[in-house]
Amino acid sequence: MSTPLTTILRSDEFSCPSCVVKIEKALKALPGVAEAKVHFNTGRIEVAHDPAAAPVEALVSAVRSAGYGARPAAF
Repeated sequence: MSTPLTTILRSDEFSCPSCVVKIEKALKALPGVAEAKVHFNTGRIEVAHDPAAAPVEALVSAVRSAGYGARPAAF
């Protein structure tokens, strides 16, 4: 895997801290994802990934499959 790219996603749909574990697990299950960190208080999701193996669309889809909406963010 090449040097991972860090992508920031945002979600306004977090309702309880248990969603953190669900989203991190869904993201880490994707091929090409090295690390996923969800910040419950800010709705920020940081994902270190290989964009060739796990493009941004796949990250958003994984969050959606966990039951939450997300969108790419600049910061």
